[in-house]
Amino acid sequence: MASIRKAIPLVGMGTAVYPFGPSETMKHSIFHAIKVGYRHFDTASVYNSEKPLGEVIKRALELGLIKSRDELFITSKLWGNDAHPHCVLPALQQTLKNLELQYLDLYLIHWPLSMKPGNFEFPVKKEDLLPMDYGSVWKALEICQKLGLTKAIGVSNFSSKKLNDLLRIAKIPPAVNQVEMNPLWQQKKLREFCAEKGIHVTAYSPLGARGTPWGGDRVMECQVLKEIAQARGKTIAQVCLRWIYEQGTSVIVKSFNKERIKENLAIFDWELSVEDIQKIDQIQQFKGVPGLEFISDEGPYKSLVELWDEEIQF
Repeated sequence: MASIRKAIPLVGMGTAVYPFGPSETMKHSIFHAIKVGYRHFDTASVYNSEKPLGEVIKRALELGLIKSRDELFITSKLWGNDAHPHCVLPALQQTLKNLELQYLDLYLIHWPLSMKPGNFEFPVKKEDLLPMDYGSVWKALEICQKLGLTKAIGVSNFSSKKLNDLLRIAKIPPAVNQVEMNPLWQQKKLREFCAEKGIHVTAYSPLGARGTPWGGDRVMECQVLKEIAQARGKTIAQVCLRWIYEQGTSVIVKSFNKERIKENLAIFDWELSVEDIQKIDQIQQFKGVPGLEFISDEGPYKSLVELWDEEIQF
């Protein structure tokens, strides 16, 4: 069974802003998040947010907002250009240099595919897409964990089938699978599989990632969620986050609005009713992050069904 040595904080702050890149707003928002109590921060090499996150952590330590780096849980991800056995260790070392940290708490394979080594580009070039050699890439991650450069290793955007393939060859099983999850994409089958295998699930795009090329308005415009929020005196975001929390998963939520950053933490002192849960269970399911940019006739996945296996529905 996989394990995370340090408990993963149940609500984390995401740092993916499209187009990817650092900004002063990002730094101010991360600093504010630390002040109001966030201790889990999620970044990735492709987001270009590792350096600003590192700068803010350093400042927070200097100002005494946190006593030590050990109070934080920092997750980053390996992008496809570096998803080759000889690139993994240098990629993690670069991530640690960007963050000015000695270790990560969690390092994830970002997507179940590789790309030609070289410049990070998003959207990706279709001709750069390559199948991933799971065995050798995962072995390189296991080495990183054994070296103490990351406390735990895991994956993101992996279906049950791809997780099963990985579990067959892994000496250290993945501790986490970070996937899209919200009331409109509940991932019941995948969550059951992960629970059975001892893999913790972290939800991303819990509010539908409105304002990004991969997100939309469906979650925040959902009439069922609006009605529950109104009846409970909560925001739609709080209803979504509370629902995810009640499923036993952790969640990454991104906002650079000071009020919303604080509101998104206010989900622990109330609960959804049985009726609320039943209404949410009946919401028509819609996958908001299809991953079309990774589909190519020449690449490892020629259709969305191949990328997501049976876990897709539109």
